[in-house]
Amino acid sequence: MKLIGIDIGTTSICGVSVDASSGEIVKSLTKQNKSFIKSDKPYERIQNPDIIMDSVYGIVSELGLDDVAAIGFSGQMHGIVYTDAAGKAVSPLYTWQDERASIEYEQGKSYANHLGCYAGYGLATDFYNDKNGIVPDNAVSLCTIADYAVMQLCGMQKPLVHITNAASLGCFDTDRNCFTISNPRIPDVTTAFVSAGKYKDIPVCVALGDNQASFIGSVSDTDDVLINVGTGSQISWLTETHVSCDGVENRPFDGKHFLAAGCALCGGRAFAMLEKFFREIAALAGCEADSLYTQIDDLLKNKTETTLVTDCRFCGTRNDPSVRGSISNISESNFTPADMALSVLNGMVSELYDMFKNGGKTAKRLVCSGNGTRKNAPLRRIASEMFGCEIKIPLYAEEASYGAALAASVACGINGNISEACRLIKYREN
Repeated sequence: MKLIGIDIGTTSICGVSVDASSGEIVKSLTKQNKSFIKSDKPYERIQNPDIIMDSVYGIVSELGLDDVAAIGFSGQMHGIVYTDAAGKAVSPLYTWQDERASIEYEQGKSYANHLGCYAGYGLATDFYNDKNGIVPDNAVSLCTIADYAVMQLCGMQKPLVHITNAASLGCFDTDRNCFTISNPRIPDVTTAFVSAGKYKDIPVCVALGDNQASFIGSVSDTDDVLINVGTGSQISWLTETHVSCDGVENRPFDGKHFLAAGCALCGGRAFAMLEKFFREIAALAGCEADSLYTQIDDLLKNKTETTLVTDCRFCGTRNDPSVRGSISNISESNFTPADMALSVLNGMVSELYDMFKNGGKTAKRLVCSGNGTRKNAPLRRIASEMFGCEIKIPLYAEEASYGAALAASVACGINGNISEACRLIKYREN
């Protein structure tokens, strides 16, 4: 038997076919998400849900449905699409990058502040749309794009949203697993990894938030801690009680546990900024280059210490977008490319480590996912040293879609629970 997992990302859509017995990925497909809609509004970041669904159907068709036991979905969190009474999209997808809710609403507060959540979160976006008459007249429900994909495959008229996605919309009580505001468009919510319906007689699991799906697809032991470095970066760990410290969100997981998630807005982006800076310096010397990442890796092979200190909060934080990073303790001896490169990596890891340390947990093992850690050996070395534990790298890089497939194995009864399903996860030998 096989399982299909699909992750609808902002820039790409990934699908995997997984052997339900061995956990081996039989086939993997990734398509560019070419659904962005041009806008003349500087705050607006929207995508076309019909184009996204064309890609989803194409991936399902290419993966094949022979001997498939269940299908699972994951996707970009926070964003929303409005649906009508028939379950069809009547709006663009307002993505998590949409900033309309950061616009001032009244008395110096933004729409998001007034509602008590962040810009880009679905209910903050909806609040702005409602107050400005943008909500379509025939809109009945709202949901994430992954929930919408499940609706379309199953022919559903109303979305059924797992708590991992529901909380990403904002204004959600993670203790009672319910929304804290009244809104007729708010979807029904479930705490379980259950089938929402069927596609061609194949059960389709409720969609998961990509953070939780990536954790499920990466971490085989609930005591492990996950670091994911992409454009941003994130540290996540399971807990039975709320973690109370700056920068850490308590996200729902399975109705019994929370996923503590500390997010840095400028993760791999900080390293990309450094690489771009080096290229610009090289260009001044008449040396044009498409990329200097390999050269930076060579620079760091024997560089393990620096007194240069970099704060990588160049894009602010979730709590305070006005915060900016810095480079300090500069001296004559440490103002070098190697010191600067090492200092940026130290800053990237320390921002996550500080969140984790303030959360009061000790790491037994670190699981590293995302291209930022998979492709950057110096970054992994620094993380291992700073956290004081060994590093594990999942064998498969498609963590979110793989996690969606594992959740689907629970929804169709192949595995009794998520912990059982996660035993299929394998790690690289080096």
